[in-house]
Parts: sequence; structure tokens; C-alpha cells
Amino acid sequence: MAAAAATFGIRSVPSNIWLHKFGARTAAASIRSRSFTTLASLSPVEDTEDIQLNVIPKEDARESVSSTSNNNNYKSNKSYYPKRGQTLELVCESLAFKGKGVCKVADSGFVLMCDRALPGERFIGRVTRKKDNYAEVKKLKTVTPHSDYVEAPCEYASHCGGCKTQSLSYEAQLKAKEQQVRDLVVHVGKFSDQEPEFAGVMKPIVPCDIQFHYRNKMEFSFGPKGWVPAEQLQENSTDEFVYALGLHAPGFFDKVLNVNKCLLQSDSANEVLATVQECWRDPELGLSPWNVHSHTGFLKHLMLRSGRNIETGLPELMVNFVTSSDNPECLRPLVEKIATIPEVVSIVNNVNTSIGNTSVGEKEYTLYGKSTITEILRGLTFQISANSFFQTNTRQADVLYKLIEDCAFLKGDGSEIVLDLFCGTGTIGLTLAKRVKHVYGFEVVAQAVADACQNATLNFINNATFVEGDLNKIDSTFASNLPKPDIVITDPNRPGMHIKLIKFLLRLRASRIIYVSCNPATCARDLNYLCYGVPVQNIEGRYRLSSLQPVDMFPHTPHIECVCSLELR
Repeated sequence: MAAAAATFGIRSVPSNIWLHKFGARTAAASIRSRSFTTLASLSPVEDTEDIQLNVIPKEDARESVSSTSNNNNYKSNKSYYPKRGQTLELVCESLAFKGKGVCKVADSGFVLMCDRALPGERFIGRVTRKKDNYAEVKKLKTVTPHSDYVEAPCEYASHCGGCKTQSLSYEAQLKAKEQQVRDLVVHVGKFSDQEPEFAGVMKPIVPCDIQFHYRNKMEFSFGPKGWVPAEQLQENSTDEFVYALGLHAPGFFDKVLNVNKCLLQSDSANEVLATVQECWRDPELGLSPWNVHSHTGFLKHLMLRSGRNIETGLPELMVNFVTSSDNPECLRPLVEKIATIPEVVSIVNNVNTSIGNTSVGEKEYTLYGKSTITEILRGLTFQISANSFFQTNTRQADVLYKLIEDCAFLKGDGSEIVLDLFCGTGTIGLTLAKRVKHVYGFEVVAQAVADACQNATLNFINNATFVEGDLNKIDSTFASNLPKPDIVITDPNRPGMHIKLIKFLLRLRASRIIYVSCNPATCARDLNYLCYGVPVQNIEGRYRLSSLQPVDMFPHTPHIECVCSLELR
């Protein structure tokens, strides 16, 4: 198998290389096309300045801007394009991918994107960034809340950046996510929603039964100074000067919002967090947080991972302290307190001496209990170490993998060959392995490949082969020494598939491709290439999209998963 990976390397591919453009500079261009071109290529940028509320008089605004197509109070005699620093009253029309609110100027159709704006919400915003075909706005004040408003149960929801849509009812969240996928498939993927068969292809989104406490992994950061939102500075004047343990403020690598409880993780994980918060600042312990500017301090991250005991089914928890230096004895007082929590079965220390912000260490010490925990998925047991990749929502991953199995339409005679691209730790391929002839998995991360092999052994699976290699750097010899697969499963990261890989799949002509995506924008682009080809490169499409199933893996966040089934024409 080494020959298959001989030419592989590592390369980062930007997510918008092959995205279609829809005449964004033309004022008469379709507003919807313009909007979703923007959504597909937009990288989220947070305003780094503290903006004070300084709204222009409404009378002046009426003379200068039409805030949205539904706002008849604002009229303009000419097309309007806002300038950087201008303050406007806007109405959010929809949610873009990554959760930004979409607003439009009525006469010009110019798109404005605003973080934390929700559909139907009227608000005051200031233009912070101006591009050729869209602008970014920072919300300063809500004038009228959206119609699907609910009270966010988390006290940090407005500021931490993790749950941007907690104040939107879950039904409305699902509707918005499903509409995002549909619009991207139509406007970027070029699939016509006017065709009768489209209704059968585009499936309703699968909801998540549990909207809170669903994450099995959370990473919190230590910081020398707590970040406090501008509007809370006076009432919390001392908080910004004390050590912090929590989540990064949106858009800032060096600002940490102190968090005592996160509603996305389990109760036992929150108990660990609270225990650490109670004592880590004690001067007698001599513990200091990492400073990303001076590169000093000891504590970098606190990572909490949840699993299940395979014999009892009871929850088990791993606690991982990431430190800047090799001194595990300094953690002993914290370890002794945390070890009293019944669910904690593993406490480890990853030592990361680099100045970077990664949680992967050069060394790892087991300070208490086991070095790994376990989890059960689709009837298989998976061993999870501190730095293993594993689906973050175990319960919904079970639903996702069942959908993938259904899309495979396995014959049941164990005759199929499966090619599993971007296989990670092998979870998808291994869930199919016992019903097929062989699974061949490819993955760029060496540790993930090692974990995949270990997971195969743990589950007594001997018909799965995993190869380390970069699928963005394949050549004409890629997979030439493998039998032709009947089914290809591809689960790329956010940038989607490289054009080299798409060409390979079109030459391969497997009977079925199952495309699992965490980014509906690049997914729509790749589906377009696989089905319709790339005429400018004389590439002919060879597949028919038979189903597209959105799945909500992470409620209250903008993330959407999709399972797409393609059949060879």
C-alpha cells in the first residue's frame, strides 16, 4: 500500500478557489444569486474595534438608504451602496452559511452581512468592512426583535461566539439551515428547483433530538486577563483584570471570556469546569495562565472529553491539561480535587512548548486513571485518546452514519469494495466493513491513520486498510494498485475536494459516490462538477444527484452537515 501514498504531501486549499461568480459588480444582477455567491466564498471577519452607538438621525437615513426590500418607509432615487463607518437601520432577511444575517439595500440589491442578526430582526448597524460585492456590518442595537425570538438559556450566549442562534427557536433554526442548503445547491450547484424531481432529491433536514449537552468534547483556554463585553465594563469593572478560563471572544485569539458553565457539554464536564474554576487561581498553587503575547505562563488549555464505559454503558470523562512546560507535579492539587468526581476516569497532561495555540503536545503524561476513554458508535467500540479525532456529537453521529449506510444500498452479499476518502479515524468505513468485501481508507493525518488501524483491531475487523496520504496532491497513479471500488465515500473538510480529486473520481466511474459535507457551499460546488463537469477544463460530469439530506449536528450553531448520494449516469 505504500506505493499509493508515495507522491502525497500536505497542502492547504482555500475554500473559494472554484466558486462560481454571478456578476457581483452589476447592480441589476439577481439579488439572490449575488447573495449566495457571497455566502459561498465569504470568510467570517470580526470587527476588532470597539464601536460606540452613534446613530445618524432617522430622517437622514430615510433620505439616504433603503434598508431592505420589505422596508417601504425608506425611499431613494438612486441605487445606494453604503460606505465604511456608516450607520444604518436594517432588517435581516435570512441567515447565511456560518450564521451571519443577510440584509440587502432595496434599490441596488447590495448585500450586507451582520453577525448575530436573525431573520426578521430590525436593528441599527455600522458598516465595518466594504468589499466589491458585499459589506460587513456590526450590530449596535436591536430595534425590533425577530418573530421567532426565545430567551437564550445560556448567560454567555450573546458574547462567546459558540451558540449564535440560541435566541432563535429551534424550529426556526432548522428552517433557516434547510433553506441555506437549498439555496446554495440551486445558486452555486446550478441544480434547478423548478424540475419536478428536485423535490425528491432535496430532503427535509434531520433535527437533533437533544439541543443541549450534546458535545462530547470542549476546549477551554486560560488567559491572563478576562475579556468583558463593552456594555458590561462598568458593572464588571474588575473582571477584565483577573485571570480567565473560558472561551475566546469571537474574532480574538488573545481575549478569553471567563466561563463557569457551558450548556453544550455534559453535567459532569461542567462539574469538572467548576472545580477547576474554584481553585486554579489560588496563589498558593503557583499556577499562571499562558500569555499569547509575552509567551509566558504555564496553563494553556483545559480539554474535557466524554465517552461511555463499554461494559456498563455509564459515562466516563477525560480531563486534559495542556501546559507550556514539562512540570506535571504542579497539577497535582487540581488532579486530587478532580479525581473525586465519579465520572472522571482519566486525567492527562499534554506538554506543548511551542508558542502556538494548539492543544496537541510533544509529550503526554497520565496523571490519573486510564490514558484513553471509549465510546460506542453503530455497535462498534472506539478508543479515544486526548488528541484523537472523533465526531463531537456522538448521538447525532449515529444518525448520520445510519444515513450513510442507507445511501450505500449494500447488496448484502459482502461483495462491494469501498473507497473511504478523508477517512479520519476510520469511523465511517469501519461501520460498513462487516457488510462489504474490503474498505480502503485514505487520510492525511498520521495519528488518525494509526487510530483507525487500532479501532479496526479493537473491533476484530480485518478487511479494512488505512493509508496515510494527502488527497490534495494525488497524481495519475493514485489508487492504481487497488481494486476498482463500487462505492466511494468522501468526507472532506471545509474547503471541499481539490479539482485533482474530482477529476480522479470522474475517471474512476464508481457506481455510487456518497459525499458527506460539513460545508454546504463547497459541497454544492463539488456536486456541480461531479454532475455537470467543468466545461472550461473540458471535464465532463458523469453523475446524477439522487438525494441530498441536510443533518443538524450542532443546534444553536450555524454548522450544517449534508449527506449526498450520487449515481453514475
